[in-house]
Amino acid sequence: MSDQAQQPPGKRRIGVYVCHCGGNISDYVDLNRVVDTVKDEADVVVVRDAMFTCSDVTQEQISKDIREQALDGLVVASCSPKLHTTTFRGVARRGGLNPYQYTQANIREQCSWAHTDDREGATEKAISLVRAAIAKTRLSEALEPLAVETTKRALIVGGGVAGMRAAIGLADIGIGVFLVERDAELGGRVRSLGKMFPNGTDGHDLARRLDAEIRRRPSITVFTSAELVKKSGTYGNYKVTVAVGGEQISLEVGQVIVATGFAPYEPEQGELGYGSPGVVTLETFTRMLGEGEGPLAFQGRPVKSVAYVYCVGSRDDTHPYCSRYCCSAAVHAALLLAGRDSGVRQYHLYRDMRTYGRHELQYSESRQRGSVYMKFADDDRPEVVAGSGALRVTVRDVLTGGKELVIGPDLVVLVTGMVPRANEELTAALKLPVGLDGFYNEIHPKLRPVETVVEGVSICGACQGPKTAAESVASGLAAAAQAAAVLKRGVAELDPQVALVHPDLCTGCGQCVTACPYSAISLTDGGSAKVASIDPAACKGCGGCAPSCPEDAIDLAGYTDAQVRSMIDSLLVGSPT
Repeated sequence: MSDQAQQPPGKRRIGVYVCHCGGNISDYVDLNRVVDTVKDEADVVVVRDAMFTCSDVTQEQISKDIREQALDGLVVASCSPKLHTTTFRGVARRGGLNPYQYTQANIREQCSWAHTDDREGATEKAISLVRAAIAKTRLSEALEPLAVETTKRALIVGGGVAGMRAAIGLADIGIGVFLVERDAELGGRVRSLGKMFPNGTDGHDLARRLDAEIRRRPSITVFTSAELVKKSGTYGNYKVTVAVGGEQISLEVGQVIVATGFAPYEPEQGELGYGSPGVVTLETFTRMLGEGEGPLAFQGRPVKSVAYVYCVGSRDDTHPYCSRYCCSAAVHAALLLAGRDSGVRQYHLYRDMRTYGRHELQYSESRQRGSVYMKFADDDRPEVVAGSGALRVTVRDVLTGGKELVIGPDLVVLVTGMVPRANEELTAALKLPVGLDGFYNEIHPKLRPVETVVEGVSICGACQGPKTAAESVASGLAAAAQAAAVLKRGVAELDPQVALVHPDLCTGCGQCVTACPYSAISLTDGGSAKVASIDPAACKGCGGCAPSCPEDAIDLAGYTDAQVRSMIDSLLVGSPT
């Protein structure tokens, strides 16, 4: 459905596009009523709805309307601006409209999803949100990004496989790299591993080869036993301080990539028998398999049976997420053990088997080679008892109708997951966003998978969530490509939605200087008195300074006081007094 407004054009020509989001919005909001209501708003000259406004077809329609309808303002009512601001700014630019004259109204997260039980209320709220976006757009002005030259060097924090591969990728296209590693040598967790799934690549050899590749590239400078302790400067031109031993070194870089990895979950003493002889973590068991050949022995005794307990440190109250790699790693370890001793009995006690992708083939192979799988319920974990020099594992197997089975293995392997690495000082220095799971947060897992909300700072590898070594390398290369896109161009564009001072209103009280968390404001000589001055390259547009000013002398470009007031006024239309 599409509908042209019948009113004559006013001072502005605004186009409004309303998204069904495949039913995420239209199942709970009467979009026909939204369109019929807002088409009569002043300055609105075209209104359309679409199943997906972010689709290529609708994007092209919007660009076409901008050209043919001479639109000078654009409103998209859809999902969160966090997801598609970049998308629709690009649409506006392709149509010839200044991208900062576009406004996104969030009628999914803030409306349809929040009011699934109240279609009438959700519809009224959607109308109000779209009206507010129109009011803001009516007062929008064309803004131009600030272009700054960038320092053609990158800093990579973390020397595991993700960071090492990112460093090599950047060096190979002519970008200088500083690689900072907290340990005494490069390689991260992979350095201590033997054969890894699915291809049996030796972790130690992989780390050694990558280390050798780095050493023969003079454009990569490596700092080991080092940590980043401070970052200042602006996007594209950061000054960082690295502590190496007792010395502090200052570096200038244009981009920062964080690849600090993960920490393995360490069970508490007594948890599933941990701490008792014969109860080990998957990490320890993997190292055991990498030592020697032939039948496996533990503390001088041959291992004839092994019980694997899955989801230890994952999918529980403390760590509700799935660590993803653990199932495949345990199955691969079982295959390695079967290869050393085909007579060993192996029992897998699992909640859900998640050997995703091609790893499923290894799961099938392990069953063919004798591994027995028993599924336990989410709220009924196995019990591990150690006593009198023997181990006893009890499990209720869902696959046999909840029958209680008792195993007496020689070895119990706790299949432990990944947990966030302790990096409080680094997190504070870079102001990195941390998710509820404790890992670093990207902007969007599909659209912007390695970028953070901190401009010029990317994340990759297992510091942003559980990943295999191959997945970590892939994300490291993605982060390298993201950094290179800016550094090779030599110029970075800064968002123009920054704070602005009205000198005639400023009294030089300095409250805004104190309020700014980015040190972007200073007091300068304004003739007869001091006035606030804002460095647009350092300003992040957070708006924290504006409410601190007692004289209302500060505005935020793109979110001026006038725009915000107009949005509030529009929300009051039709509201009870």
